[in-house]
Amino acid sequence: MAADAPTPAATTGHVFPGGSASEAALAGLDALDLREQRTGGLPARIWASLWPKVLAIALVLAIWELIHLSGYKKSIFPAPGPTLANLWDQLHTGLLWHAIGTTLQRAVIGFALAILIGGVVGALVSRIRPLRAAVGSLITGLQTLPSIAWFPFAIILFGNNTTAILFVIVLGAAPSIANGLITGVDYTPPLLLKAGTMMGLRRLSLYRFLILPASLPAFVAGLKQGWAFAWRSLMAGELLVIIANQPSLGVLLNTNQDQSDLVSATAIIIVILIIGICVDAAFGAADRTIRRRWGLTASA
Repeated sequence: MAADAPTPAATTGHVFPGGSASEAALAGLDALDLREQRTGGLPARIWASLWPKVLAIALVLAIWELIHLSGYKKSIFPAPGPTLANLWDQLHTGLLWHAIGTTLQRAVIGFALAILIGGVVGALVSRIRPLRAAVGSLITGLQTLPSIAWFPFAIILFGNNTTAILFVIVLGAAPSIANGLITGVDYTPPLLLKAGTMMGLRRLSLYRFLILPASLPAFVAGLKQGWAFAWRSLMAGELLVIIANQPSLGVLLNTNQDQSDLVSATAIIIVILIIGICVDAAFGAADRTIRRRWGLTASA
C-alpha cells in the first residue's frame, strides 16, 4: 500500500489521508462519544436515574423492618407498614395537606426574600473592595451561626408569628447565597473580564451579561446550600413558634410529641424528607442543565 493511500476509519466511516495512527485513534474516540450519546432514549434515562433511588428506599425499608423485628424498643418503635398506613390516613383527613401548604408557603416566601437579600449583598460585596473588607467575614460568621440561636431574638422582636419565622429563614439562608455569588465572581477568569471590557461592557452591563452568567454554577451551589439552611430554620421555627389556627408540619410534630405518638411523628418526618428530596432533585436538574450548556457533559 502506498504511503499516501487513505486509511478508512471503520468505526466512523471517515477516510483520513496519510493513514495517521493518531487520526485513527481520534476517529475511534469520536465514534465512542457518539455511541455514548446515542445510547438509550428518554425512558432509559429516567430509569437510570430512578432505580438507584428505588433501591435506596427498599434498603431503608428493609433495615427499618429488621430493626423493628429485632425487638429494639418494640413497645414504641413503629414498623414500616403501620407508619405508611398512618401517613395515608393523615393525607386523607386533609389536615396534613393544609399543614404542607402552610409550611411550603413559608418556605417559598422566606427563600425568595433570602435570594433577593443575599443576591444584592453578594453582588455589592463581590465588586466593592472596601465593603468586602468591612463585612466579608461577617457574612461567613452569620453563615456558621446556628439558626435556632436567632429565635429568642426574633420572638422578642416580632412576637409569636410568621414574621419571626421568616426573619430566621432569611438570616439562615441569605449568607450562603451571598457567599455563593461572591465565590462565583471571584473565580471569573480575568481574561474573560478583559474580553468583555474590550467588547464595550461596562459596570451594570458587564455584571449582567458576563459576570453573573460566569458565576452561575457557584451561585446555584450557594442557592442549594441556602435552601438547606432555610429548610432547617423553618422546621426549627415551626417547632418553637406555635401560631394558633395555622397548622404546619412543625405544629403536627409538636402535637405528636405531646401525645407520645411516634407512628404519626415518623409519618410527618417522612413527608419532610420527601419534600427535601424533591427540592434536591430540582437543584440537581438545574445543575445538569448548566453543565450541559457549558459543554461539561455529553448532550443527550
